[in-house]
Amino acid sequence: MDNSGTGPGPITPDGSPVAFYTLLEPGGEPEIVAQVTPPGGSVLELGAGIGRVTHPLVERGFDVVAVDESAEMLAHVRGAATVLARVQGLRLGRRFDTVMLASHLIHTAGDPGRRELIATCARHVEPGGAVLIEWTPPEAHDGWHAGMGRDEGDLTVTMAAVEEVSPGLFRATMRYTHAGDGEEGERVWTQSFTSRRLTDDELAAALAAEGLRLERFLTEDRRWVVAVPAAR
Repeated sequence: MDNSGTGPGPITPDGSPVAFYTLLEPGGEPEIVAQVTPPGGSVLELGAGIGRVTHPLVERGFDVVAVDESAEMLAHVRGAATVLARVQGLRLGRRFDTVMLASHLIHTAGDPGRRELIATCARHVEPGGAVLIEWTPPEAHDGWHAGMGRDEGDLTVTMAAVEEVSPGLFRATMRYTHAGDGEEGERVWTQSFTSRRLTDDELAAALAAEGLRLERFLTEDRRWVVAVPAAR
């Protein structure tokens, strides 16, 4: 059940269509980072992609290091140091005020992979710093269904299919459509992935196993978690 993608342009190892992600605007992530990072502080962005969040963070004056395993993604990043590498096993030899693990990477299907992701966060965060994790709370995971989605101007994002292939493990396919204009015409991509449903207790336990403590949820929908070194 490897992650995969289809559509025009490069597709990254995790199935992300690069051309589609260049069309997305930043959401509320920069404001979320600013809640836990001192002005001018350092941010390690894990899975930075094309810099959708990186660029507004740089504009706010943060010192950002952007990590991604896709050279095609990182080629779009400007104003930040870039590191071409997998998040799992990353060792930069420095620590940051904030380590950011976005894009629901925490829901990787295998427990060993999750441990490696969290361990990377733990060894790169300052003792007084914060780890920001984007996740899908269990109540939101339970609401997944084919046909759900959203429109963002000329972009349409739809969950084309979803199936619980084993207890707590979901296989889903997203369909991305860009209406286009002029000669470009409509473009369509798909991205298929697996997602492990996590409860609050399971997330807290996974963090604790790597020396981090779930401190609080930053947003009303509980999609952003703040974790801190357990010794703090």
